[in-house]
Order: sequence, then C-alpha cells, then structure tokens
Amino acid sequence: MAKGRELKTRIKSVENTRKITRTLEMVATSKLKRTQDRVGAARPYSEALREVLASLYSPELAGRFPLLRQPAQVKRAAVILMTANRGLAGAFNANLIKEGRATIARLESEGVEVEVHAIGKKGLGYFRYVGRKVATSRTDIGDRPTAENAAEIVNDLMASFSKGEIDAVYVVFPSFRSVLSAPPATLQILPVKPPEAKGKQLDYILAPNAEAILEALLPLYVRNSMYRALVELTAAFYASQRTAMKNATDNATDMLKVLGRTYNRARQANITQEIAEIVGGAAALE
Repeated sequence: MAKGRELKTRIKSVENTRKITRTLEMVATSKLKRTQDRVGAARPYSEALREVLASLYSPELAGRFPLLRQPAQVKRAAVILMTANRGLAGAFNANLIKEGRATIARLESEGVEVEVHAIGKKGLGYFRYVGRKVATSRTDIGDRPTAENAAEIVNDLMASFSKGEIDAVYVVFPSFRSVLSAPPATLQILPVKPPEAKGKQLDYILAPNAEAILEALLPLYVRNSMYRALVELTAAFYASQRTAMKNATDNATDMLKVLGRTYNRARQANITQEIAEIVGGAAALE
C-alpha cells in the first residue's frame, strides 16, 4: 500500500494548496472592487484637467512654461518602471518588466541616455539581478496610493526637466481597461503634450489670467498622470492575481479528481490482491 500512502500524502498537499489559492482569490476579489472604484474616481478628474488644459493652451503661452518645452532632440530620459511588490499574479510583473526593457532598449538604440526609476519590489529586484543601476526606487507604496505618493515620485523629475537636465520622462504601467484586460503601456508624461480640445469649446472667465492658471495646472496635470498610473497598477495587480488564483484553484480541483480516482484504483487493486492471497492460502490449506 506504499503507492496508496504516497497518493494520500499528495492529495493532502494539493488540498492545502487549494485552500491557499482559494483564500488569495477571495482576498484579491475583495480588494479589486475598492481599487476599481479608485480608478473610476480618478478618471473624471483627469478628464476635467485635460479639458481645461486644452482650453487654456496657446502657442504664445507655451514658450513661457518649462514643462511644455519640446526638446529638438532627446538626449537624456527617465523611465519609471512600475511593478507590484508581490507576485502570485501570473505574468503580470514579467509583462511590465518586458515592456520596460523594450522601452529602455528603444531609447538607447536612438542614442538616448536612460536613467531608471523603479516603483515596486519586483522591478527593483529585476534591475538588481541584471546589475543595472537604479536612480531612485520606491517599495513603500501600498494598496491605497495617494496624490502625495505621486508628487513624491515626479516632483524631482519635473525640477530636473525644468532645468534641462533631462529631456523626457516615461512611465511604464498596466493600462487598466477591465478586469480581464490590463496590457502594459508606456506613457510619456514629460514634456507635457497639450491635449487636443474635443467637442465644443467652453468660454471660460479666467481669474487672474491664463498664464497664472497654467503655472499651477501643469504640475498638477503631471502629478495626476502619475497618480492614475499608481491606481491602475493596483487595480490591474489584483485583477491579475484573482485570475491567476482562480485558475490555480480550478487546476487543483481537477488534480484532486484525478488523484482521487488513482487512489481508489490503487486501493481497489490492493484489496483485490489481498483477497486473492487469502483465497489462495485457504485453497492451499485444503
């Protein structure tokens, strides 16, 4: 019955694994709803900022604001790679790292000097593994990123861009479209590209003037782009983790069915053999 005992041990192991994956699936499902709500709340504000910026922008004003500076040639750029602090989410982190590597390779092939900023333990761990220097890193941003977190990440980069020390800033993040779709994307947040106005233009009463409003609005627009990336990262992570853990739970259930049938066959074969030995022994005594 050695095989039967081995199967029972394996069945117990798979059952314990299934309990863990099912628990993680339930936790991810619970947190996903809250993170989705944050994504939904951030989008209208972002759209309103975009509309106001599009209405205020004019080529005459553009030359007065460093964040609108469009360099003739990008010589030095910053790439912010965003990943999760945890795994057990399928290929979620691997896909983001792949997108980050592709962005860095594309820029370097164009002769651009790239400095890397890592948000999340998985991306930071990858760069340490390959021996790539990281300019800054953050691993302390939890499941509820704030506008202050976004400001802490981009404030220094905005200052460097304004001084002409870097010519562009890119963010690699998961673009959260739905629970089943969050492909990795690269977004250029600096220089600010004035959004095109959509639909009918509103006639604003400006106080004190367009220049003063733009001066306050442009940094806010950049920080908001970073904040959106943070909340979409969190939502996409839990969506990926929920899917991965559900698949793992389903696979464990299927494996238990196969192991259960195999164990029953082994047990039945063992019983049959024991009966045959008893019958054979009884016949020999006669």
